[in-house]
Amino acid sequence: MPQRELEEHVRALLRAIDPEAEREGLARTPGRVARALTFLTKGYQEDPRQVINGALFTENYSEMIVLKDIDFFSLCEHHILPFFGRASVAYIPHRRIVGLSKLARLVEVFARRLQVQERLTTQIANTILEQLEPLGVGVVLEAEHLCMRMRGVEKQNSTVVTSTMLGVFRDHQKTREEFMTLIGRR
Repeated sequence: MPQRELEEHVRALLRAIDPEAEREGLARTPGRVARALTFLTKGYQEDPRQVINGALFTENYSEMIVLKDIDFFSLCEHHILPFFGRASVAYIPHRRIVGLSKLARLVEVFARRLQVQERLTTQIANTILEQLEPLGVGVVLEAEHLCMRMRGVEKQNSTVVTSTMLGVFRDHQKTREEFMTLIGRR
C-alpha cells in the first residue's frame, strides 16, 4: 500500500478514536505510524528463499547446528499488537550447511509480517527443510504477547512456547532431547 494511502487510513483511525484528532501532538502521527507499519511488515517484500540462496556450502558435517536466542519482534494478526521473544533454530546437515546469519535473517523475514506464533514457527522450520534438505530441523519460539498483557485476560507474566520438529528431530527422541538441552529448555 502506498505511503500516502496508509497515512490517510491512520488519519481516519485517529479521527474515529480521538475527539481532538487534529491537535498538534497528532499532526505528524499518521506519517510516523505509516512508516512504522511499513518497517514492521517489511517481511512481505522479502522472499525467504532468497535469504538462504547463495549462502549454502558443501561441508562434510553431520552433527547438530544450533543458533539460539535470536531476538524477534512481530505483530499479532488478530489485534495488530506486538509479540516478541527469542527463537532457537537447529538443523542436522546432510551435505550442506548455511551461513549462520541466514538463519537469523530467515526468522526476521517471517517475523516482519502479521503473524501468529504457531505459523511463524512452522514457516521457519519448513523453509529450512526445503532449502537445505537437512536430516532434520527443530525450531522453538518463546514469546510475550502484548494482546495477552494489555487487553482481554491481562496476564502480565505469561509466555507462549511453540515448537516445530521435523525429520530426525520428530522421529528420534534423543535428538529432540539434545536440542532442548542445548537451548536450555530441559
